[in-house]
Amino acid sequence: MYARSTTINAQPSAIDSGVAHLRDEVMPQLQGLDGFVGMSLLTDRESGRCIVVTAWESQDAMNAVAEQVRPIREKATQMFSGGAPTVDEWDIAILHRARQMPEGACARVTWGHVDPAHADAAIEHFKMNIVPDSEALEGFCSTSLLVNRNTGRGVACTTFDSREAMERNRDGARTMKQMRMKETGAAELDEAEFDVAFAHLRVPELV
Repeated sequence: MYARSTTINAQPSAIDSGVAHLRDEVMPQLQGLDGFVGMSLLTDRESGRCIVVTAWESQDAMNAVAEQVRPIREKATQMFSGGAPTVDEWDIAILHRARQMPEGACARVTWGHVDPAHADAAIEHFKMNIVPDSEALEGFCSTSLLVNRNTGRGVACTTFDSREAMERNRDGARTMKQMRMKETGAAELDEAEFDVAFAHLRVPELV
């Protein structure tokens, strides 16, 4: 399974219209494309940072429709009143769900980097250690790891059933993250917290 992420620096006042456009216009368009699996959207209404993730059955399927998707992405960016988006492509290495996300769910997203030669070992470490660590956090719903094996970049997304739970587990999660990154030699690039506007990835369990 593969994913394409589009990061948009939206105008906060345009986020509601952007969410509605993705849900009501973009999702039906993408559902008609071969290999499309699903889509999710994370939003930060303070900074305006929004991340759209689409999932695909294979890298070939994702690449085959790239030209069809481009104008859809450009229109969506306009609806968010955003500038040029940042587009990345990933291998969906791990996805684990403990339960369905309720309305009001939130996500903590961490970007990191390892030596590309150690990418497989880092994925295995995530599966064996970080998945159970994350599952023990208050409010846990799901966790995923997207990787670019060529560059060694990765992004982990853990969702929780409420912002309150995410805030309460923040310190514990930070301690766990620092320990696990040290074990793998990974470097943190960025971390941010988001509202889950919707999550319809429909990616099967990958652990």
